Amino acid sequence: MNRRRFLIGAGALALVGVGFAATEGRNLFYAALSEDVGEQISVGEAHEMASAGEILLIDIRRPDEWAATGSPASGHRLDMRRDDFSEALLALTGGATDARVALICARGVRSSRLTNRLTEAGFTNIIDVPEGMLGSGAGPGWIREGLPVDRS
Repeated sequence: MNRRRFLIGAGALALVGVGFAATEGRNLFYAALSEDVGEQISVGEAHEMASAGEILLIDIRRPDEWAATGSPASGHRLDMRRDDFSEALLALTGGATDARVALICARGVRSSRLTNRLTEAGFTNIIDVPEGMLGSGAGPGWIREGLPVDRS
């Protein structure tokens, strides 16, 4: 019986190792969600690029989430549930559908989905920040990295 348990345990461990190697260490759940997403950047890169004016960083979470954690100090708040989200985003980009826009949410799920939707809607330069504000399988997130937040 002990040998059987050992073999089952070793087999399971081998499968985990193969899965880890096949995904190059990425979280399998997040990898499945973000398979078709184009460009992705870390929270540190997002902060640096937004601060330098190289991207427009948009926090797409809800107002109650902004109140709870704050938003990236180098970003803009735009609730993704707005019926006029695309129009409001166009107003922020000055009407440019090719502006470099990075999306951040809590853990990278909503930003990944919205990245795909905006690309389908004609935006050509949407970037995902998969770590999000709270962290995910992609990384520790904005808050844990100690990046500046706007709590107003």
